[in-house]
Amino acid sequence: MPPRAPASSRISLLVSDIDGTLINGHKEVTPATLAAIAKLREAGVRLCLVSSRSVRGMQMYMHAIGNDTPSAGLNGGEIVDAGGTVLETQSLDADVARLTVETLTTNHVDAWAFTGREWLIRDIAAPYVPRERKAVQFEPTVVDSFEPYIDRIGKIMGATTDYPLLERMEIELQTMLGDRVSSRRSSPWYLDVTHPLANKGRAAHRLAALLGVDPSEMACIGDMDNDISMLSTASLSVAMGNAPEQVAASAHFLTGTNEQDGWAEAVETLILPRAAGRAVGET
Repeated sequence: MPPRAPASSRISLLVSDIDGTLINGHKEVTPATLAAIAKLREAGVRLCLVSSRSVRGMQMYMHAIGNDTPSAGLNGGEIVDAGGTVLETQSLDADVARLTVETLTTNHVDAWAFTGREWLIRDIAAPYVPRERKAVQFEPTVVDSFEPYIDRIGKIMGATTDYPLLERMEIELQTMLGDRVSSRRSSPWYLDVTHPLANKGRAAHRLAALLGVDPSEMACIGDMDNDISMLSTASLSVAMGNAPEQVAASAHFLTGTNEQDGWAEAVETLILPRAAGRAVGET
C-alpha cells in the first residue's frame, strides 16, 4: 500500500459496512453497538450504511439503528435517501453481465443477479441460498435465464464453497473485464461483480457529498476486500479484527472482531474523541 496520510483529528461522518462489521455472526446489532450509535448522534457524528446487500436487504438494519441518512446498497450500485427514494443506480453493461455469468458458470460457481428489488437465482438448491434468504429476509426469484433482466443488473454475485476458486475468479474477472467492472469478494464465499462506479470508495464519497460533509471529516469501517476502496481513501479508516490481512493493511487502525463488539470499540476509542473537531486526548 502507498504511504497513508495521518488519520484525521476531526470526524463528522462514519460510513460503515454491515456484515462482519456492524453486526455479529448471528446477524444482530448488539446492545453495545446500539449504545455507540446513540453516542454518535449525541456527538453530532452522522452514520451512513454501505453494503454489498441490496437496499432491500439492508432494511432491517436501517430500522434497527433508526436510520436518518442516505445509504448505499450493491457496493454503491444503488444509493437512496433516508426515505428510501432512489437517487442513483449503476447497472452492468449487458455484454459484461453475460460474460460474467458465463465465466462463473463455466467454473462451477453459482451466479446470482440483483436488480435492486429482485434477487434472481437459477437453482433454488444451491448451497448458499438458505443462508442468503435468512440474511436478507426476502425470497429469491427463480428464473431459467437472466436474459430478460440483462440490461438492469446492478450486481452479479458468485457463490461457492470453494474459497480458493472464488479468490481466483475475483482476479480473473477483474483482469478479463478491466475497467468495465469492479470485482471484489464480500466474504470468503461471495464474489461481487458490479459496475466500476459501484464500489464502496465512490459510494462513501457520494454519501458524504449528499450530507454536505467534507471528505477530510469522513471515517470508514469495514472487514472485507470490497471495503478496501473506502478504507484506503477515508480520512480515518478502521478494519475489523476479523478482516483478512490485506484489508487490515489498507486501514489506519484495527479494532476488535465483530464477535467482540469491535464496532462499538472503534466508535468509543477512535471516532468519538474526534467528534466536533476535538483533538485526540481532549476532554
